[in-house]
Amino acid sequence: MLGLNKVYRKLLTSLGVTYPQYLVLLILWEQDELTVSEIGDRLFLDSATLTPLLKRMEGLGLLQRERAKNDERQVIISLTSEGRDLQERAKKVHQGVFCATECNPGELSAIRDQLVALREKLFKNA
Repeated sequence: MLGLNKVYRKLLTSLGVTYPQYLVLLILWEQDELTVSEIGDRLFLDSATLTPLLKRMEGLGLLQRERAKNDERQVIISLTSEGRDLQERAKKVHQGVFCATECNPGELSAIRDQLVALREKLFKNA
């Protein structure tokens, strides 16, 4: 995993975000205006871990946090225009990681499937 972290760190420097911040952006680029708990569910993180990360990202101008009007206990996270603009530049990250693996798409798909199955087994037995 250290090698993967180094690849991402190098590629994400140009975007000015960390790997966990990049993961949040990937989720919001797929579907904007999610609650903290919805993002946490997708990243397998609790809100105590996610909230400081989201606050830092808000400070960078990438997203905004707003209390839900119908339930003030919930915080809605949405991208700013700056956060949306990073999406185009981030396409190079995906391609860079793919090239660094030196795998073909079929190999990566098989690895992903194995990792998903492993994660499900671990959660089932946790």
